[in-house]
Amino acid sequence: MSASALLLFSGGQDSTVCLAWALSRFDRVETVGFDYGQRHASELTARPRILQKIRATFPDWAARLDADHVLPLEVLKAIGGSALTDSITIEMGENGLPTSFVPGRNVMFLTTAAALGYRRGIADLVGGMCETDFSGYPDCRDETVQATARALSLALAQEVRVHTPLMRIDKAATWKLAEELGGTALVELIVDETVTCYEGDRTHRHDWGHGCGACPACELRAAGFEKYKSA
Repeated sequence: MSASALLLFSGGQDSTVCLAWALSRFDRVETVGFDYGQRHASELTARPRILQKIRATFPDWAARLDADHVLPLEVLKAIGGSALTDSITIEMGENGLPTSFVPGRNVMFLTTAAALGYRRGIADLVGGMCETDFSGYPDCRDETVQATARALSLALAQEVRVHTPLMRIDKAATWKLAEELGGTALVELIVDETVTCYEGDRTHRHDWGHGCGACPACELRAAGFEKYKSA
């Protein structure tokens, strides 16, 4: 495995756990976030807070945590039609997918990250995609992610590797992985600082963190935390 990785870092629970995973395995980790015109900026504003706390709380990781990047992808907002970019109710659509699905988002994230990695000399990408305990998005499936990695390897004429440490585990196991990687300090950081809520709610505080408590993302996070704590 190469010495450097580029982490797709949203400021959410999953990408923060993946950040800890990457920092435990690579000598140098850069992070990249995407401003795609999402309805709320809670995740984007959480990102620097989380990075600062990682550096302050985990000195060994701080030495490995390198540059952070935020790239604009407002074409996703221009395309629209998603509850994450427009004022649309989060519900199941006629196509069998939730209205929170942003078509092409993860493929675009991976493509843009791979291009950035190409310029930064990094061929290993890390993402929080998961097909075990998720909202049903087809671009979160391992088949989609690895097919994208193969296409990018061809397009860039060099191997692009995409690591998805959460792909086969549920949200309870994600909480447990956070504890294994960074102890209670990392679990508390995730509870206090990360944003998973589709509404970007930071006004309501629960045992599992901030959020509206009603959207699918909050329900998954809350159920996973309860299962994790009761294990």
